[in-house]
Amino acid sequence: MNTKNIIIIGATSGIGRALFERYIVECNSLGIVGRRTHLLDELQHQHPSNTYTATADINKQDEIEKAIYTLHTELGSFDLAIVCSGTGDLNPSLDYDVERPTIDTNVTGWTFVVDMLYHIFEQQGHGHLVAITSAGGLRGEPIAPAYSATKAYQINYMEALRKKAFKAGGNIIVTDVRPGLVDTAMAKGEGLFWVMPVEKVVRQICAAIRRKKSKVYVTKRWHVLAIINKNLPFFLYRLM
Repeated sequence: MNTKNIIIIGATSGIGRALFERYIVECNSLGIVGRRTHLLDELQHQHPSNTYTATADINKQDEIEKAIYTLHTELGSFDLAIVCSGTGDLNPSLDYDVERPTIDTNVTGWTFVVDMLYHIFEQQGHGHLVAITSAGGLRGEPIAPAYSATKAYQINYMEALRKKAFKAGGNIIVTDVRPGLVDTAMAKGEGLFWVMPVEKVVRQICAAIRRKKSKVYVTKRWHVLAIINKNLPFFLYRLM
C-alpha cells in the first residue's frame, strides 16, 4: 500500500472528520487541524501512532500558519492537503453581522491557507491540493447570499491555481470538490433536496483524489443538477 503524509484543515466534524477516519485506517500519517482541541485529542487517542494534531482557527493567521508549519515539520512533508474549513448561515434578511463571518472564513482565512499550502508544495516540488468548495457556488442564492458568493470565489480561485500549476509543469495537482447537500451540520433549511450521506460523499471524494481529478461534484447525481442549474436562464432561475 502506498501510504501518504496528509494534512486536513477542518478535521473535527463533517466531511473533514469522515475523510480523516477513512484515510487513517489505510496506514497514512495524518496531520489534522481544527478549532476544538478536545475533538482533535479524541481522534489522536483513537490512532496515536500516526495522528498529529494542531489547534488553530483559520481566521487567525498567526495561529493557522504555526499549526501548518508544525505539522509539516512533524510529518516531514505533505503529499496531500485537504482544506475542509468553511461556514455559512441562512440570511434572507441581509444582516451583515451574519454575512461577515462567512466572508472572513470562506474568503480571507481560506485564501491564506490554500496559498500557504500551495507554496509548501512549490518548495517541495510536488503535492496534491484539495479544497471542499460547493455546488452552491454556481449561482447566487438569496437565502444565503454570502455563502453562495464565497463558494463561487473558492471555485474560481481553485481554477486559477489549477491553471498556475499546469503552467508550472504539472507537479502540483489541484482538485476542486463541489458537494451538493450533505448530511452534516452545514445542511440548513427546510425541504432540503437530495441530501447525501457523508459516507457516500467521502467515498466519492477519495476516488476523485485517487484519480487526480481537476474537479468533481459529489455525489455524482449532483453533476447533472449542477449542469442544469448553471445553464438555466435567469428568468427561469429566479422562479425557483
